[in-house]
Amino acid sequence: MNPQEDKRLFLVDAFALIFRAYYALNSFAQKRPDGGGGLINSKGQNTAAIFGFTSTLLDLIQKEKPTHLAVVFDLGEATERTAVFADYKANRQDTPEDIIFSVPYIKDIIRAMNIPILEMAGYEADDIIGTIAKRKADTGHVVYMVTPDKDYAQLVQENIYMYKPGKQGGPPEILDVEKIKVNWEVESPKQVIDILGMWGDAVDNIPGIPSVGEKTAKKLIKEYGSMENVLANAENIKGKLGENIRNNKEQALLSKQLATIILDVPVDVSDDDLLISEPDKEKLTTIFTELEFRTLGKRILGSDFTINKPVKSTSSVQQNLFGESTEEGEEIVSGKNIGNTPHKYFVAQTQEEINDLVEKLLASKEICFDTETTSLDYFTLDIVGMSFSIKEGEAYYIPCPQDFEAAKKIVHQFKIVLENPSILKIGQNIKFDMLVMRRYDVNVCEPIYDTMVAHYLFEPDQKHGMDYLSETFLGYTPVSIEELIGKKGNRRVICAMCRLIKLLSMQQKMPTLPCNLKTNLFRS
Repeated sequence: MNPQEDKRLFLVDAFALIFRAYYALNSFAQKRPDGGGGLINSKGQNTAAIFGFTSTLLDLIQKEKPTHLAVVFDLGEATERTAVFADYKANRQDTPEDIIFSVPYIKDIIRAMNIPILEMAGYEADDIIGTIAKRKADTGHVVYMVTPDKDYAQLVQENIYMYKPGKQGGPPEILDVEKIKVNWEVESPKQVIDILGMWGDAVDNIPGIPSVGEKTAKKLIKEYGSMENVLANAENIKGKLGENIRNNKEQALLSKQLATIILDVPVDVSDDDLLISEPDKEKLTTIFTELEFRTLGKRILGSDFTINKPVKSTSSVQQNLFGESTEEGEEIVSGKNIGNTPHKYFVAQTQEEINDLVEKLLASKEICFDTETTSLDYFTLDIVGMSFSIKEGEAYYIPCPQDFEAAKKIVHQFKIVLENPSILKIGQNIKFDMLVMRRYDVNVCEPIYDTMVAHYLFEPDQKHGMDYLSETFLGYTPVSIEELIGKKGNRRVICAMCRLIKLLSMQQKMPTLPCNLKTNLFRS
């Protein structure tokens, strides 16, 4: 391939990617033991299709850098195919409600990205894509049809390619004429139509020829060249196969007609209409905030993007950590973050500082506790530091040296706190921190409160990560590790206590766990 970089047109088959994203992401989420699939937002909306489609579209733009782009939709109305065969696609199941909910949001995102949406009554997306692809290839464009749908193989020619997005982060598959010929065992991509016609399609309810599958269809086309030649030589084909071909000639020709992509759709779109342009960041901010797309928002809009809702505030009104006020006279301000929230962070390094902190912790009825480690592998990790919080807006960090025995001496000074049955220990996924402490001969004892487990019991279908819980329940956007140390930074230089500010009061918004349930959870 030698693409002309000045005219790279990508035509996206919308529903093919929407359905693919919906089923793939929901299947993946069901297999995750931590509930971190990220598919259900705080409103209970399944956003898998929206997130997956938008991610694929963004990857396409960032990696392939098209000069021209359009997204093509089916309207779901009667088409030329239903006019000649009323049962066309009659077997298809009803579209899932989650996808019906998702499509308007997906279209809003596409429009906010200033990408044209193409759709036309009476025609399917593959007809529109096929027509534009052929037309633009003739005027100097290199065209990529973005779809996993096998039917598009019939359209591949010089300067027209199938572009199948990669699965689970893998690379895309780009199919040119030679790859189509090898995959389908044909001399020309146009013969794919003959194979599809004889093979049929249960999804689209294209009948084909009874008992003729993919393998047999390829063999017949390899021998006879076209469906018409197969039908003309049906008398020479022996056995049940020959009988089925002879008895279903009209059905075979109808099936080929149904499988043929229409190439003369009266769609009018200019090169200027298809040109890539800058997205409308204000509209995208509104949409991503509503859908709670933190990661996608940061990818498109920058690291400052947050899904925080505005919180109510006034200088004369007392607030709690959740931005709730008890008096009138409130005004709207931006969501909470480290830049606009009062905070005090202390690093305890000297023996005197550690002694003072231990004394404060022992005097507290409940503490927030976290560890920073060199990895998440319990068998190989080393502790980097510990964080504690006992008061809203204040936190303490105790750095630990690399030497195991030296770090153990520091950790052991907090043994009297963490093994104290009179102190409630609060943490996020605290079982991990308990395992870390056990590695240093400290056995964290009950009572224990895990915000992640509590939220799972409270709202099992939603996300349970610390950042999500903080933004949803506290209106506070935590500082990310990347912001502190960069993508390649050394975790030993991180001051992790800034991530603890939100934990202290979180239990006010979580259900209380019965003591016996806590015991079973943390002893497992």
